[in-house]
Amino acid sequence: MKGVMKMGIDPSVDLMVTIVPKGKAAKLVKAAKEHGAEGATIFSGRGTGIHEQKKLFGVEVQPEKEIIFILAPEEKVESIRDALRREGNLDEPGTGIGFVVDTKYLFGINHEISSGSSEDKE
Repeated sequence: MKGVMKMGIDPSVDLMVTIVPKGKAAKLVKAAKEHGAEGATIFSGRGTGIHEQKKLFGVEVQPEKEIIFILAPEEKVESIRDALRREGNLDEPGTGIGFVVDTKYLFGINHEISSGSSEDKE
C-alpha cells in the first residue's frame, strides 16, 4: 500500500540510531538500504565507550564517530536492524552501538512511502 506522509500524521515509523567509528557509516547505510531503509542521515561526533578510553600525553582522546539516523516503517525495522548488526559487527566490543526509538509524532515529511507490499509494485 502506498501512502503520503503528511505533516502531523502518525506514519508508524521508528527512529533507528547507530553510532560507529568514523569511516564505517557508508557501508552500514548501504546494507540498511538493501534491507528496506529509504534513506539515512549521518552526523559526525566524538565519544568513547568502555572499550575505547585512551590517553595521549595524559589527555583523554575521544575518537571520532559517525551517528546514523534512519526513519523506518515498523515492519522493516527488524530486517534493517539485523543488517546493521551484521555489517557493523556490532555484537563485538568497541565496534559501535545501535538502538531503536519509538516515534510518537512525525512532521515535516511529505512524500510517498512504501510499505513493501505487492500493491506498491503495480
